[in-house]
Amino acid sequence: MPQRTAPRLGRELSVVGLGCWQLGADWGEVPEERAVEILEAAADAGITFLDTADVYGDGRSERLVGSFVHGRGRERFTVATKMGRRADPHTAEQFTPDNLRRWNDRSRELLGDDTLDLVQLHCPPPEVYARDDVFDTLDEMVEEGRMRAYGVSVETVAEAMSAIARPHVASIQIILNVFRRKPLEEVTGAAAEAGVAIIARVPLASGLLTGKFDETSTFSPDDHRAFNRHGEAFDVGETFSGVPYEVGVQAAREFSAIEGPGTPAQRALRWIVDQPGVTTTIPGASSPEQARANAAAALLPPTTEEAERAYAELYDRLVKEHVHDRW
Repeated sequence: MPQRTAPRLGRELSVVGLGCWQLGADWGEVPEERAVEILEAAADAGITFLDTADVYGDGRSERLVGSFVHGRGRERFTVATKMGRRADPHTAEQFTPDNLRRWNDRSRELLGDDTLDLVQLHCPPPEVYARDDVFDTLDEMVEEGRMRAYGVSVETVAEAMSAIARPHVASIQIILNVFRRKPLEEVTGAAAEAGVAIIARVPLASGLLTGKFDETSTFSPDDHRAFNRHGEAFDVGETFSGVPYEVGVQAAREFSAIEGPGTPAQRALRWIVDQPGVTTTIPGASSPEQARANAAAALLPPTTEEAERAYAELYDRLVKEHVHDRW
C-alpha cells in the first residue's frame, strides 16, 4: 500500500484509508463482530489510516477503533477523529475552550490515547473559521500534548480555503469524487503549496459509484441514504454527494460503463488517488470483502487520459448543475 504525507501533518498515511462512520451508526446495523472483521480486513490489506468521529454512534466507532488499534499494534496506525458535532445547539458560540477540551477528553478516553494523532473540527458552523480564539485554543491543545495535529473537515471550497490559510491547520477533509470535482479547481493546489494534507471523503458518493443501485433500491430507516436525502439531519452533500438520487443512478450507470481495470468502485477510488495534492481517501466498508477491494484500488494502474476525459464529460453533462456552485 503506497503511503503519502504532507509537511504540516508529518505522518505517513496509506493512500486508501478506512472511513469508520458506518462502524458507529447511520448506515444500517453493523454488529460489533462485523465491525472488527472490517477493521481486520482493512489492516491486513495495508490500510494504516482510520478516520472516525466522536458522534459516530455516540462514541461507538471511536471505542471500536481504539480497541482494535491497541490490540493490533498502535504504532502501525494513524487515527483521526473529529469533534464539534456534539455541540447542542450546533452554533459557533459552543466552540469555547472548555467545550473543545471536554470533547477532546472524551475522544482520548474512548480511543485509549493520551495524545491523539489528528483531531479535526467536524464541519463547524461557518462563523468558526474567522474565530482566532478557536484556533488559538487548538494550538494550546497541541502544546498540552492532547493531540499531535489538528485539521478541519469542511463542507465547502470556501471553508477549505479559509482553513488552509490558518498556519497550523495540518489537514483538510473534503468531499471529493468523480461527482464532486470542484475542489480540484483550487483547494488541492492550495493545500499542496501550503503543505496541508487532503483527506478525500465520500469517495464513492455514498455507494452510488459502486454501480450497484438502481431506481428501485431501498435503504433501512436508520441509514442516512434514507433519512437525509434532502438534508433533513445534516448537510445534504454528505448523502450521495448532494446529487439527486435518480440523477446519480443514471450517472453511475454511465460511469460503470466506462472501460478500465477493476470494478467501478475501484476505478472511482483510483481516480481520487491520482489527483495531485490528495493525500488519502477514506471509503467506508460494510463487509471485510469491501474493505479488501477498496484497498486494492491503490494498486490499479493510474487512470488513463481517455478515462479522465470520459469522467469529466459525464460530470459536466449530468452532475455539475446540481452540485458545482452549491459547495
